[in-house]
Amino acid sequence: MTETKRDAKLVQYLSEAYGKEKELETALEAHIGMTTRKPYKKRLQDHLKETKSHARSLERRIKEIGGGGPQLIGRVAGQTAAKAKSLAKGPLHMVRGVGEAEKMLKNAKTEYFNEHEEIATYTAIETLAESLGDTETAKLARAIRRDEERMAKFLAGQIPVLTKAVVTEEVPAKERSKANGGRRRRRSSSSKTNRARSAGSKRGRATTAKANRSRPRSSARG
Repeated sequence: MTETKRDAKLVQYLSEAYGKEKELETALEAHIGMTTRKPYKKRLQDHLKETKSHARSLERRIKEIGGGGPQLIGRVAGQTAAKAKSLAKGPLHMVRGVGEAEKMLKNAKTEYFNEHEEIATYTAIETLAESLGDTETAKLARAIRRDEERMAKFLAGQIPVLTKAVVTEEVPAKERSKANGGRRRRRSSSSKTNRARSAGSKRGRATTAKANRSRPRSSARG
């Protein structure tokens, strides 16, 4: 069967997404090995399962559309290159940052970036498929995009947690206390000033009232 331009474009976009999913499989495996925080590690493990499932679904859809021949060769070559790129990144991930928390934070920022790239990819696939009347591909892209959005949301909440862990791990407690104490002192000083102003105002009003009471009343004219 002759491949149409419509099908070729669909297979191209799906193949690019497939290559990215395979690349991220290896990256996630490396990050899981470096992660010691249990909730974060559990979520990475769950997302690795999702990522592998995404790749299988994409591959199946490519075959259904008829992505064989030159396109299949290109996809396999792209997958191999992505795998090599990801494997090369693995050792670098292991030496990121100074401490354990810093490494996890940098990994989380990388994952957050990747999730948003994938969200953009699947938004484009969904739009393309809808424009070409391919409801099955649009449905698949939409389902995967939602998985990526959930992961991105988790990471957005995890990044502040990991940043605070870096502070605890790498900044001496006395320096953290000094910074917090300074803010407390400024707030305390401001409060005292406001209280003094309020007290002064009340004294002023009381003095004025007393003076008014002590003035002799003018006699009424007949």
